[in-house]
Amino acid sequence: MSQDLMEYAKMMEDAVRGVMREALARTAADGLPGLHHFYITFRTTAPGVAISDHLHAQHPEEMTIVIEHQFWDLEVTEEGFSIGLAFGGTREMLNIPFEAVTAFVDPSVKFGLQFGAHLVDQPGEQTAGQTGPTGPTEVAAAPKPEEKSVESGENADEPEDPPGGGTVIALDRFRKK
Repeated sequence: MSQDLMEYAKMMEDAVRGVMREALARTAADGLPGLHHFYITFRTTAPGVAISDHLHAQHPEEMTIVIEHQFWDLEVTEEGFSIGLAFGGTREMLNIPFEAVTAFVDPSVKFGLQFGAHLVDQPGEQTAGQTGPTGPTEVAAAPKPEEKSVESGENADEPEDPPGGGTVIALDRFRKK
């Protein structure tokens, strides 16, 4: 089999990241409509991520934020976004490149995207177990934040579980093996 010099997996992942970019851009322009809210997981060690030393110490590898009730100054560019959130009563600004994001979920409509094909710590090192984008994905329930997750907004201790089930659809099934 010949080598993929066109980098189709990266092209596809970049295109799917456009969905996240558009959702955030609409939110920046008009606010969150209805019950929509986002869980965004990102690698804190990825190039271009800018968070406070305090947050980085608490979340040395990965962090999940919730964009729901309390956020400000959301700005979206082609490369990433910046947002103001409160953590334990302290206001913080975060700058997150889209390339650092590993998951984007809107549990209000059971929609989620997972990324990982091109997230690397150092040249030549790929995130373990990731071979390409696995989104778009319908999600059955809101993600349960791990110990290293941070949520903002009201009722930050308990994420909501949307009712009903969902189906996970991975793009990998359409790829040649």
